[in-house]
Amino acid sequence: MSNLSPKTIEIMEFTIFSDESFMREALKEARLALNKDEVPIGAVIVCDNRIIARAHNLTEQLNDVTAHAEMQAFTSASAFLGGKYLESCTLYVTIEPCVMCAGAAFWTQISRIVYGAPDLKRGHSLVHSKLLHPKTEVKIGVLEEECRTIMQDFFKSKRK
Repeated sequence: MSNLSPKTIEIMEFTIFSDESFMREALKEARLALNKDEVPIGAVIVCDNRIIARAHNLTEQLNDVTAHAEMQAFTSASAFLGGKYLESCTLYVTIEPCVMCAGAAFWTQISRIVYGAPDLKRGHSLVHSKLLHPKTEVKIGVLEEECRTIMQDFFKSKRK
């Protein structure tokens, strides 16, 4: 039997299941992409406070321009749940989804998208803010500095 009071357990769950903790998991995926010389974007999909999908960019490895972290995560989460809709899920992704990924998110009907840093060149919000499903909530800026830095450092190293 635990010596923790119910109030202590609530506090622990809040910390463990926070947007920041899940974004840290997406950052782990981004680092895996970086180690493969892929654009370092990572994603996780969470359902009922449980990570059901992990992914990172694989466009170079698979020679597939559609192999973005989000697309890989949608496929994995759908397989895990046994259906194409992700209505009760949250996508955590290190960088703002592009138009393609936002369109795919629309079709999954995902409940929430949480991203770290905006993509000032190719992010979906530059094109049209209504690309996402009307019921999808968006949260921006979770661990923004860390998410931005890994991308900036990657592209700086490519320019050298």
